Amino acid sequence: MDQSCSRCHQTVQEEYCFCPNCGLPQLVYPAENGGGDAQGAGWAEAVRDRSQVQWKPALRALLPLALAAGVLCAVLSPEGLLGLLLMGTAGAWAVTLYVRGQRPGWITVGAGARIGLVCGILAAGLAFTANGCQLFAKRYLFHQGIQIDADWKKFVDLDMQVSQQFTGWIGGPNSAEVQAQETQQKDWMLSPEGHAGIVVANFAFASFLLVLFAMAGGALSARMLVRTRVP
Repeated sequence: MDQSCSRCHQTVQEEYCFCPNCGLPQLVYPAENGGGDAQGAGWAEAVRDRSQVQWKPALRALLPLALAAGVLCAVLSPEGLLGLLLMGTAGAWAVTLYVRGQRPGWITVGAGARIGLVCGILAAGLAFTANGCQLFAKRYLFHQGIQIDADWKKFVDLDMQVSQQFTGWIGGPNSAEVQAQETQQKDWMLSPEGHAGIVVANFAFASFLLVLFAMAGGALSARMLVRTRVP
């Protein structure tokens, strides 16, 4: 007969000694003497808290995946759908490889999310660094700064044009003060400081999305492994 966890109130199957959601040990006191042996056997199987992560084997499992995902995300567009799916897959596989070495073979959703978090941070940091080095090399080593600035100016002009069209579409004010503010914003975006700040902000946002998807992949993998576990 299934029971409910006293901490998170999620359903816990009778043979589980730990809650698969929060990791709380499930203490069961059988009414009959015969039930003690079965419960003791279950506790002999679960000798570790499934909410705790053993980081040495976890790092061995996630490091190759984090490096590969970081390099591929740097080559691809990090904030694109393919890069996000790749990062989610890396987090899920990191949890799967870690769990294969555990006895019994399952961990809680929170532990899976933490493994995915570390995998995502390492991969996103590598992708961020690789993209930054790529831009530095293009500008200062291959002397492509003029082309980079020209492409950026086209992007800013298009962005301002879309912004003006949207303002006119919603019936916003088109006074001299508003035009002065738009000109000031455009000048800031075209300045070296503005350009660098926007690029760094885009990289940071993309890294946040990569870490988020890696956490989601790790949590989902842990949840699926709990459901498919054979007692």
